[in-house]
Amino acid sequence: MSETGTDAKLIRMANQIATFFLSQPEEVRAEGVATHINKFWEVRMRRRFHELVAIPDAGFLPLVIEAASGIKRPGAPDATAVGLGREAADGAPGGKGVAAGESLSEPSIPETTR
Repeated sequence: MSETGTDAKLIRMANQIATFFLSQPEEVRAEGVATHINKFWEVRMRRRFHELVAIPDAGFLPLVIEAASGIKRPGAPDATAVGLGREAADGAPGGKGVAAGESLSEPSIPETTR
């Protein structure tokens, strides 16, 4: 695999998160890694993560690979994500802002395919 410095850093960061969660009970480890990445990694990081995790022997720890299915793919709808759904928009004037389910780390304009 041709790995850029940015890719190596992303892999190292994911592995550091997994290393922390190895100290937690086994039943919460993968979910903890996925939740952390979903909460704190911006769209480009998660997009590149999914590209890298698809490459065999990219360098991810097994826990990161296990957690990958719970990490939100940018552009994929996810009604279970924090701050999304109808209840988040209730009471938001004009349906704008974080209360309307708009994330500060996601684009405000939905991606469209034509």
